[in-house]
Amino acid sequence: MQIPVPQHIAAIVPYPPGKPMDELEREYGITNAIKLASNENPWGPSPKAVKAIGEMLHNLHRYPDGSSYSLTEAIARWIGADPSEIVLGNGSNEVIEFLVKAFVGTGDAVITSHPSFLMYQKFVQVRGGENVVIPLKDMAHDLEAISAAVTDRTRLIFIDNPNNPTGTLIEKEAFDRFLSSLPQSVIVVLDEAYVDFVVPARRIDVLGCIRHPEYIPAVVSLRTFSKAFGLAGLRVGFGVMHREVASLLHRVRQPFNINLPAQAGALAALDDMAHYDHTLQATAEERAKLSEAVTQLGCTPYPSHTNFFLIDVGGDATRLYEAMLYKGVIVRSMKAYGYPDFIRITVGTAAENRRFVAALAECLQELSYVRP
Repeated sequence: MQIPVPQHIAAIVPYPPGKPMDELEREYGITNAIKLASNENPWGPSPKAVKAIGEMLHNLHRYPDGSSYSLTEAIARWIGADPSEIVLGNGSNEVIEFLVKAFVGTGDAVITSHPSFLMYQKFVQVRGGENVVIPLKDMAHDLEAISAAVTDRTRLIFIDNPNNPTGTLIEKEAFDRFLSSLPQSVIVVLDEAYVDFVVPARRIDVLGCIRHPEYIPAVVSLRTFSKAFGLAGLRVGFGVMHREVASLLHRVRQPFNINLPAQAGALAALDDMAHYDHTLQATAEERAKLSEAVTQLGCTPYPSHTNFFLIDVGGDATRLYEAMLYKGVIVRSMKAYGYPDFIRITVGTAAENRRFVAALAECLQELSYVRP
């Protein structure tokens, strides 16, 4: 075909999702694989959410509530926000797309860190904007370098906190200093996909930033039901922001962007905080056990505030990833992220973690990396 394609579109590399487990099992001739590669919730969704989704299926011939009224109200009660400060998305990544659509045009600049969530930069490319990428410093966001990179063309700054893939956290005092160094013409987007796993005392007061914008830039928080609530398959996320910013995002939002089962499932999940709390507690306990176990194998786990963490395996991470596949354990090599000796693993159930540790011990010995 000879269809003219803008260069900024032709240059986009599609987002590389992880392979489904059944495809990997066929490819490697394995069965009963466990997946610890995608930061998913191994304990699954709330039974209340599953029940609510099932009860909603007979209404699939009806359009969903285009405003997601009940879900928005429930989220507002949960986090202490006003419904007018919330914008829902088909996953929090859709709210990222709304922000870029609303505020970025050709030639405008957006600052992100590397490595972090790849979709920030891809949405900017689609709009013909300029990506300004600041490398992490000591595996954490380099806030001073980000601030220094701001120009009069900067529209958005995306910061995932905790960071993916490193699991590092920005301290509240450092974030306050960072905000005070920025012009009020930019919007700081704090992607808090994993903030549920952060102890409350160390979380940033996003609502305080949103409601007192006199001397600081506008701040937007991104949240998701995919991680702590175990609803990744439904694709429900939301942004919390000043109501004026929210009103602009609603102008670029497609109607009915949260489907009927998704609204029902997320609403029911908010009504089962016992399941949510169990996920947070079990994740913290298993993360500590895993960290100790891999340390005993001679590896170096990196401290994390999330449901995943990095492990320095002392050798080529991709070779280890492939060796683990033959054991039926799927992890993520960090070589493409600039950490050639690191893998990233999701904190699984106790049984999954025991299997991971056993497979890791075997593979480390087979590859002659570190020794127990």
